Amino acid sequence: MKKSGPSMSGPVIGYVPGAFDLFHIGHLNALRQARQWCDVLVAGVVADEVCLDTKGVQPTVPLAERLEIVEAIGIVDAVYAENTASKIDSWRDVGFHRIFKGDDWKGTAKGLRLEQDMAALGVEVTYFPYTLQTSSTALRKALAHRGAS
Repeated sequence: MKKSGPSMSGPVIGYVPGAFDLFHIGHLNALRQARQWCDVLVAGVVADEVCLDTKGVQPTVPLAERLEIVEAIGIVDAVYAENTASKIDSWRDVGFHRIFKGDDWKGTAKGLRLEQDMAALGVEVTYFPYTLQTSSTALRKALAHRGAS
């Protein structure tokens, strides 16, 4: 399941992008699953301004701290600060063979666009089950509710 496929030689570089804000079990699950599918795993941690532009949310934890947290858990081989929303730009910098996303992207306009962009580069898109019970959005809502009480 893990190593080089028929068209790949050398180590398979995997890339798992995410905000990784309010680090939770869903983030851990995604990183653990991605680790099984590649030889070298790079986590792309989305910059604060990119999060704001693409999700409309300012991360609670600053980029430098999110990079440090993801690197410190010992699952990834490297971290990369995504300073643009373009995964093509990330591919140019990192040179990954596989990109990992939650299955909440599968079949959506953004997922299909990602698949098309990555196919043109020879990159495989692999989807993992999205952890429904925990998300940074759900944590933000719970914290806001507690603060309002």
